Amino acid sequence: MSQRTSVLYDVPGPRQRRITLISSIVAGVVLLVGAYFLIYRPLDEKGQLSMELWGPLIDPSNENFTQVWERIGLGFKNTLIAAAMAIVASLVVGTLLAVLRIQLKSLTRRRFVGAATPLAYLLRGLSALLSAITRVCVEVFRGLPVVITIFFVARGFPEFGLYFDNLWYLVIGLTIYNSVVIGEILRSGMEGLPGGQAEAAEAIGLSPTQTTRMILLPQAFRIMLPALISQLVVVLKDTSLGFIISYEETLNIGKQIIGALGNPIQVYVVIAVLFIVVNYSLSKLAQYVQRRLARGRKTAGTPAQNPPPAALISQAEGGGGGGGGGGMGA
Repeated sequence: MSQRTSVLYDVPGPRQRRITLISSIVAGVVLLVGAYFLIYRPLDEKGQLSMELWGPLIDPSNENFTQVWERIGLGFKNTLIAAAMAIVASLVVGTLLAVLRIQLKSLTRRRFVGAATPLAYLLRGLSALLSAITRVCVEVFRGLPVVITIFFVARGFPEFGLYFDNLWYLVIGLTIYNSVVIGEILRSGMEGLPGGQAEAAEAIGLSPTQTTRMILLPQAFRIMLPALISQLVVVLKDTSLGFIISYEETLNIGKQIIGALGNPIQVYVVIAVLFIVVNYSLSKLAQYVQRRLARGRKTAGTPAQNPPPAALISQAEGGGGGGGGGGMGA
């Protein structure tokens, strides 16, 4: 074990490791016994483990197996389509919202020295008004439950003559909510960076927009990547709310299968496993991206293989001595 790690906590000795191992084994046995008596036996006694209920999901020879998985596949495909569209739209809108809030905040502090006094006050007032409006919108849409947002989009748009497919109502509702959350994540990431970076960018002549686009925003994406990935997982899970507008996503089709076969526990277990696999894959993807970014920063921060200062000094002295000798000989 490295010295840095041993400084953080005391390295457990043989006795402590033995106690930890025994405690883990006992806890595992208790969990298994509890699962047997509290989960397995009640389900078995009520016939929930019979092949009559599980067969359509796990037995290829069952007459309903093919049709059931075709329906689940359709629902899962619709779920992924809605999630992908909502994720892309939320990232784009959220990024624009974060940049807009950062720019408006910087404009409210700007004095507009080159403009006339009434115009300068007008521009500052307008910037403050727009900043307040965007902040109110963020607080309102972030405070609304996403199910209400989806419902009002699906019911409100037709009132204004905007008719879309249910997929678009779901995507728009998810985008409204999640873009606000993503925008706040990125904004907090940019505002959490050291202030000296923006000051240095201003000193070399970069505009506020260039500073945000070239310096602050890329770092915010890298720093807030875990929070962004977590929010993308939320988008995927929230697509299950499409059932309130009759969108045929995985959960809605699962309800249809349950209505036909009467096996809710089995169907929901399978659907849960599918969501867990996809969300776990997203989490592992986030970890992979973080490792790559960290490796890239380490590589970029490694100094070039230049001669050590002592060698440079000796070379300079040697060159200087030779030049001096030539001068003396001349």
